[in-house]
Amino acid sequence: MHQFDLGDQGRVETSGGIQASLAGRYATALFELARDQRQLDAVSASLGTLKQALGGSSEFRTLTESPLVDRAAATKTVAAIAPQLGLDPLTSNFIGVLAQNRRLSQIGPVINAFNTLIARHRGEATADVTSAHPLSDDQIAALKAKLKAQTGRDVSIDLKVDPAILGGLIVKVGSRMVDGSIRTKLNTLATAMKG
Repeated sequence: MHQFDLGDQGRVETSGGIQASLAGRYATALFELARDQRQLDAVSASLGTLKQALGGSSEFRTLTESPLVDRAAATKTVAAIAPQLGLDPLTSNFIGVLAQNRRLSQIGPVINAFNTLIARHRGEATADVTSAHPLSDDQIAALKAKLKAQTGRDVSIDLKVDPAILGGLIVKVGSRMVDGSIRTKLNTLATAMKG
């Protein structure tokens, strides 16, 4: 079993406070192990699969979020789920460690922090994008091209769907955010009409 060292390792640039959080420390440990074993692409793909599973399965989400699921049951369940999802061995072991440590609730934040680390490693910027509906591959490619033109770097997209924004996009790259959601535009219009 691989060991995930959660100490202050100093080998990864973690500006922005990634190691300040528990999820960030787990993500850094996973990133460093994957990098050292030349498995970054495999782990990144597996974490993408896990993120989709969390978004698409209420049962899996309950497993990760519920404090009522005991350690043994969680560990056994993730061991059974990992092969079904086609996760690489390093990621499978990692979620087993999270289950044993009763930290499965951190999997979403760990995935986000890992994506930030791998984007930095590749010299990319990371854009958090929220849309009301899933974006097509063509729309994602067009968005990446536009963001690359603005930032001067390749951009990896971390996409979240939130029907509550009604339409449009909310795009955050680093400390810059552009809120082009219909919800925000309607709220701004309502405020202006009151004034």
